[in-house]
Amino acid sequence: MTPTPHPPRGDFALNTRLLRITAMAVVIGAVSTLAARVLLDLIRFFTNLFFFQTFSLADRSPADHTLGAWVIAVPVIGGLIVGLIARYGSDKIRGHGIPEAIEAILFGKSKMSPKVALLKPLSSGIVIGSGGPFGAEGPIIMTGGAIGSLIAQHFHLTAAERKALLVAGATAGMTAVFGTPVAAVLLAVELLLFELRPRSLLPVAVACAVAGFTRPLLMEAGPLFPLQTAVPGPLAMVSCVIAGLLCGMLSASLSISLYKVEDLFGKLPIHWMWWPAIGGLAVGIGGYFEPRALGVGYDVIGDLLHNHLALGVVATLLAVKAIIWVISLGSGTSGGVLAPLLMMGAGLGVVLSHVLPGNDPMLWPLVCMAATLGGVMRAPLTATIFAFGLTHDSNALLPLLTTSAVAYGFTVLTMRRSILTEKIARRGYHIYREYGIDPLERHSVEEVMTREVRTIDAALPVGEALAQYFGEGQVHRAYPVLRGNAVIGMADRTLLATFSVGTVGDACGTAPPLVFARAGENCRAVATRLARHRLERLPVVKDAQSLALVGLVARSDLIKPSLAHFDEEEKRERMRGLPWQT
Repeated sequence: MTPTPHPPRGDFALNTRLLRITAMAVVIGAVSTLAARVLLDLIRFFTNLFFFQTFSLADRSPADHTLGAWVIAVPVIGGLIVGLIARYGSDKIRGHGIPEAIEAILFGKSKMSPKVALLKPLSSGIVIGSGGPFGAEGPIIMTGGAIGSLIAQHFHLTAAERKALLVAGATAGMTAVFGTPVAAVLLAVELLLFELRPRSLLPVAVACAVAGFTRPLLMEAGPLFPLQTAVPGPLAMVSCVIAGLLCGMLSASLSISLYKVEDLFGKLPIHWMWWPAIGGLAVGIGGYFEPRALGVGYDVIGDLLHNHLALGVVATLLAVKAIIWVISLGSGTSGGVLAPLLMMGAGLGVVLSHVLPGNDPMLWPLVCMAATLGGVMRAPLTATIFAFGLTHDSNALLPLLTTSAVAYGFTVLTMRRSILTEKIARRGYHIYREYGIDPLERHSVEEVMTREVRTIDAALPVGEALAQYFGEGQVHRAYPVLRGNAVIGMADRTLLATFSVGTVGDACGTAPPLVFARAGENCRAVATRLARHRLERLPVVKDAQSLALVGLVARSDLIKPSLAHFDEEEKRERMRGLPWQT
């Protein structure tokens, strides 16, 4: 058979529902921005209530309290309240949000409950407002994701489309909190989407853009930590590598310590509802000795970036923050990881700025906070652009990228899982974070199908067909049945054996509707169709109207792209001759 022309393939799979999903992302972006504002107000409200005994939304640091030793009790009270909310409301509010969002995406068909959308910001506001050493980004990612999922569940959408809207809500919330829309999109690509397609990237980008433009209406505009460092010199590259390795070590130690603490809590002979209160006790004791370790600490991060704190103060702050963060988060309370990682990374940078050669001392707190974030989350691009979005320091982009890449490489080589995937793995789900273009999606059916196909005439009697095609010389298990040039079915021994009289066409008339493939389809779509219908081969037709046969594709044909992929990935060869040697 000669090749049959078919519509040309484009760079991306055509999705006519893309505009509808993107329009929904606009609404989700706006609602998630409002939710971010509510979350920040809740944190301020509970901070004023717990530490200053006032009903106010003023932005005050818990470090300014006058409670004395009574401050130890405040995080305990917050932990007790959140433990009760988790037990009698929803245990999905436990944790820092991103692993829960990933689990919903990969294993829950992107379905989240209304309880999460309501209780996650409330519980996080209570925890952080009572001194919990967390940030608002994890809770808003969970809350924004729940908003996107809930809106999506009111429409007839696929799980993949719900995923795009869930992630759109999550990243729009992050954009609203930090004012970093590009970093939020990269977070989606590196951590949440597990694909890079227009159907997911466009809604996420639009939602983040809406949040970015809407943010100044509800919050202060501009970068959260404005900073300007000097242009880095050549010597800074060596310092970036050293800083990256040390940040990688810090990232690995924090991740390992967190889950060791979580294991210790799991051995306690009491219900997990009480764990956040125990974690709160550690927070209270740490906050008593170092008040600046309490709460979100954006003001402290700003001081660290500008080198406004003495070295001894920074070392103490770094140690206390790390200890209370690990214990509190390991207790299963509600809070985010980004802000604490920024503070701890910036603290390490301040320490290193006294010994690392090359460039502006203010550079090292900035690059170390990004590298620590990139190492812990294994998302170097997100960390780089996130730090740039927080400061708008363009001179630091190259050092940020270098240090984050080194820290990322260190944790990839030394740790099997990240702080985000370890929790999911402990629930029995393994996540493989590497992804590329599926070999089956790179090739069309036309490239792998059999063109010379043996067929059966629909008018042939069943008895003759059994003798000719399914006797001792049987070549295939099933054959296309043609009436004229059109395929009417696939005949196998089981189908024909049920008919003692009649034609092959009559037998095909009793079979389920014809399932076929088209030459221009990619192999992944056809492989899915074979699995869905539990078939081993499909006729390949010119179009759905004529059903003119152009070939046959079997499961064995779909191995061919994988063999080519194996050659690319595993076959090693040395090119002996260079162009100028021939």
